[in-house]
Amino acid sequence: MLRIPAFRVLGRTGASKVSGARRCSSRPLGVGDDAGDARAFFTTPIFYVNAAPHIGHLYSALLADALCRHRRLRVPSATATRFSTGTDEHGLKIQQAAAAAGLAPSELCDRVSGQFQQLFREAGISSTDFIRTTEARHRTAVQHFWGVLKSRGLLYKGLYEGWYCASDECFLPEAKVARQPGPSGDLCPVSLESGHPVSWTKEENYIFRLSQFRDPLLRWLRGDPQTITPAPFYQAVLQWLEEELPDLSVSRRSSHLHWGIPVPDDDSQTIYVWLDALVNYLTVIGYPNAHFSSWWPTTSHIIGKDILKFHAIYWPALLLGAGLSPPHRIYVHSHWTVCGQKMSKSLGNVIDPRNCLDRYTVDGFRYFLLRQGVPNWDCDYYDEKVVKLLDSELADALGGLLNRCTASRINPSGIYPAFCTNCFPSEPGLVGPSVRVQAEDYALVNAVASLPKQVTDYYDNFQIYKALEAVSNCVRQTNGFVQRHAPWKLNWESPVDAPWLGTVLHVALECLRVFGTLLQPVTPSLADKLLSRLGVSATERGLAELYFLPRYYGHPCPFEGRRLGPETGLLFPRLDQSRAWLVKAHRT
Repeated sequence: MLRIPAFRVLGRTGASKVSGARRCSSRPLGVGDDAGDARAFFTTPIFYVNAAPHIGHLYSALLADALCRHRRLRVPSATATRFSTGTDEHGLKIQQAAAAAGLAPSELCDRVSGQFQQLFREAGISSTDFIRTTEARHRTAVQHFWGVLKSRGLLYKGLYEGWYCASDECFLPEAKVARQPGPSGDLCPVSLESGHPVSWTKEENYIFRLSQFRDPLLRWLRGDPQTITPAPFYQAVLQWLEEELPDLSVSRRSSHLHWGIPVPDDDSQTIYVWLDALVNYLTVIGYPNAHFSSWWPTTSHIIGKDILKFHAIYWPALLLGAGLSPPHRIYVHSHWTVCGQKMSKSLGNVIDPRNCLDRYTVDGFRYFLLRQGVPNWDCDYYDEKVVKLLDSELADALGGLLNRCTASRINPSGIYPAFCTNCFPSEPGLVGPSVRVQAEDYALVNAVASLPKQVTDYYDNFQIYKALEAVSNCVRQTNGFVQRHAPWKLNWESPVDAPWLGTVLHVALECLRVFGTLLQPVTPSLADKLLSRLGVSATERGLAELYFLPRYYGHPCPFEGRRLGPETGLLFPRLDQSRAWLVKAHRT
């Protein structure tokens, strides 16, 4: 019997244990006990270059980017976090697409990979590496990985026969094949999962002993149910492992597929594109050089649900076969539809993400995709939905709040006003001539004080949309606080009004400082603009510096009395200009 290499289930990044609005809290909010963990490595899938990028590709990259940026807020060391993305450039589909376009495969790859790189630059994707599978470093890594599997007796040459889907680049069992009417009306075999045509293929290939890894995979998954998140995808993988797990063909005839990495010492075979592609996660951290092992145990993959089986069954089995541990975490997301329909070139409804970045701004479209995208199920895109969300939450609620509290009419000195503890005592229920605080105001302080930890927990659970919803709810509460106390009706010249006026503005600006800090992973430019307007320096924007309302807890506030940053106009311009005059009238 083959001995399966041992592995250990690694502990996950711990959630923050900081509680919400504790009295006299002196600990930064939102900083978890994992802040001292040395490293974290995030990856997107590498994207196939047979077609131009669409919003689904951008969504994967944005999820990884937001997770990575939030991690950097917690552990600001420049060397503590890595983030890779890239393009998958081998395989039969690339070979066929290049031939149809009258190009050499390398020319097609250069063209489409360039489109992905340009999109990610424009969208602010903060990756530390962009890998192309046509690079020499990747070929070295793949062939070394192959050699390790072979040396362990996990590869054998045999006749592989079955239904092959060229579009999905995989073999399918009979149970996963259906017959549907083709263009001529005849029944044609197609993949049940993707609907793409399949053909019966019989050829001699190298085969990986996947069947011997069923029990090790089950032990890995049952040892840590959060390894695959969200839970429905974890359950789906367990269900797959209840079925037969046949050995996996991991090469193709070179005469049929020449565009790929040759099998070492056997030029008649080309390494299967999926084995080739998955090894990219090792290539970018230096495999097979020894230092890669300090990064691999910290790896979190962000993938679409359509490639779950490759990442949650084939890839962990290959890693175990090579003597490595499975991935640390696999975060899975669903797809985007357009007006209720799946995106397809035949329907003409494929959304160009670069057009969306131009139309809605980079920060606006980043916010929309991450606010509306729910990993558990498919999400729908249509233009009116984008406009309504961004106008409501970024232009009106957040932008309006900042404009109100920094406008020269209400804050003529242009400073961070002082907080008056007599007006806003930390003990609810106190009465006195100066006390003007209400029960709802304490609820606001508690909500914003607990927000950083709440957001951190949502990020840890791959629920960025819930983190943004929580921020939006607190923005709404803060607007209610300002509206309730109407500082524009108070007079700076009045010794009775002035302390309370300053306190109202101080609380609102403190809330805005928290919002700006927490929005940095999603809307980096907008957050920078907001924090700069508040006079928050670049060294005061991490979670370790996020002391909310310290004067309320009896501590000095470093921002009190500080001059605000320069006026930079609207934080986020309204997209629906037909209603802009109504908003302006309301604000005045």
